[in-house]
Amino acid sequence: MGTLLQEVASKQTEAEALSAGEIIRWGIERFGSNLSIASSFGAEDVVLIELAARTGKPFRVFTLDTDFLFPETYALIDDIEDRYNIKVERTRPALTPIEQAAKHGEALWGREPNLCCQIRKVDPLKNYLSGLQAWITGIRRDQTPQRANAKKVDWDAGFGLVKLNPLADWSSDRVWQFIRENKVPYNPLHDQNYPSIGCTYCTRQVQPGEDPRAGRWAGFTKTECGLHAKE
Repeated sequence: MGTLLQEVASKQTEAEALSAGEIIRWGIERFGSNLSIASSFGAEDVVLIELAARTGKPFRVFTLDTDFLFPETYALIDDIEDRYNIKVERTRPALTPIEQAAKHGEALWGREPNLCCQIRKVDPLKNYLSGLQAWITGIRRDQTPQRANAKKVDWDAGFGLVKLNPLADWSSDRVWQFIRENKVPYNPLHDQNYPSIGCTYCTRQVQPGEDPRAGRWAGFTKTECGLHAKE
């Protein structure tokens, strides 16, 4: 771990001047199969997959299948697998929806969304990342205050591995320009005022003038599921 921490520290300044594609190439070449791209199949995530495919090297992609994703998200996963000839690794919670309801009561997401995210996202992610040395995410600095200081190459103390954020300095407009210019498949819900797409029960359409993440966990102060919390 000490060696990796030193490597991250020495890479951080250089990484800020690298493009998203260069960051991804470095990660794939450095970590190989010990690196995986996290994908909820939002706009940023399909950009990451397109850039990874351009390296011409094998790469891994995983998604947190909470059992509550939109049908459009599941369909997009199939489309991405076909387009890039990859197999998306799907991680699932230890509890099925029925088991969760039996243990914690019905509609946990409406009463204790943090606990629901812990069970269906954070714990499965922790288990998956325990077998890796690095992961790639699509977070951008302008998405939330919690992400404002995200580095392109960082040490993820919460999960104990290297974290790459190749799109940290991208804007939403830049993401969409890339998608349109390169005809990258994306979730059609984005065209229906869903800028950020998660589980069906915790995602709603965003109204004109609202913050892009206002559609996540509406009615709660929560804006993060806990996957990118700084430790």
